[in-house]
Amino acid sequence: MRAICFLFVFFCFQQLKAQTIQVTGEVTKKLNLTKDDLAKMKRSTVTAKDKNGKDHIYKGVAVADILELAGVTTGAQLRGENLSKYLLVTCADGYAVVFSLAELDAAFTDKVVLLADEGDGQPLPIDKGPWRIVVPGEKKPARSCYKVTTFKISFAK
Repeated sequence: MRAICFLFVFFCFQQLKAQTIQVTGEVTKKLNLTKDDLAKMKRSTVTAKDKNGKDHIYKGVAVADILELAGVTTGAQLRGENLSKYLLVTCADGYAVVFSLAELDAAFTDKVVLLADEGDGQPLPIDKGPWRIVVPGEKKPARSCYKVTTFKISFAK
């Protein structure tokens, strides 16, 4: 019985954790964003191909906007040593992907990497959501990951 209670509590904690995005590391303001927090932010739309080459339309919040809210180094300050900073995105299943901050910064690129909560006009399915990263323009969607839980900013040293 004790084991069942432990598993129940563990499962509930995992579900609660999956309902927030933690932003940590080299930030001036650590964040623990909920669906409601993200709903208040500016929405963006991107089109990206799936692994079969089919286009899909995603809506959500630009990752750059989330990083700006956390006080991550951007724009004119993203030079010198700060160019060695990166974003590690971690998912509920342990899958992780990396982006250099320059890949996400409007001063360096026109590409918008999205934390999406909607695909093709529908909320993301439960096995893909509540949030996923969408990277338009990549030949393989390997960094377009599902069930995102954590953003961590670090130096590549």
